[in-house]
Order: sequence, then structure tokens, then C-alpha cells
Amino acid sequence: MIILLIAMFALMYFMMIRPQRKEQKKMREMLNAMEIGDAVVTTGGFYGIVIDISEDDVIVEFGNNKNCRIPMRKEAIAQVEKPEQAAAAKAEKAAETKTAAGEEKKK
Repeated sequence: MIILLIAMFALMYFMMIRPQRKEQKKMREMLNAMEIGDAVVTTGGFYGIVIDISEDDVIVEFGNNKNCRIPMRKEAIAQVEKPEQAAAAKAEKAAETKTAAGEEKKK
């Protein structure tokens, strides 16, 4: 009976607790590596650019309007994209679009 209980706890640990801790560690590292000028997505789904960072808070600028700057907690950031990554993704998407357009012309 004790062996079954230990086995169930071990299974629960490896299926639930361990992956959650890995995800929390990954999120913490992402937020600590965040810099001014990085593109971010908030937990609410808004896209913006980080313009100032303090220990617990960030100020994010949304859209093209320079007056739309909102301070928020770092925990409200769901995803961070570095400017280099954004440029590479944009170039890759443009290349895919050109390839798809070329294939359509052949048909």
C-alpha cells in the first residue's frame, strides 16, 4: 500500500509539479532578460514596446500613438520578442509570401 502511495506521488510530481516549475523558471528568465525596445505581448493580448523598466514594473507603449504609455507589472507580460528576432521573423514571413505568390503564378 505504501509503495502504491509513493508511486502515485512520484507520478503526480513528474506529470504536474515538475513541468509547472520548469515553465515558471522559463517565464522568470524571460522577464529578467527583457530590455528596453523589446516587443511584448501582454496577458490581455495587447502588443507593445517596452520603453522603461524598473524592478517590478515596466512602461509599455502601445500602437503608433506616442501618448499611449501604460505602466504595468512585469507579471502581466506573456511574451517577449527581441528586435533581432522580430526582424528575422518578418524577413522569413516575407520570403514565404514571395514563394507562395510565385507558386500561384505558375498555376
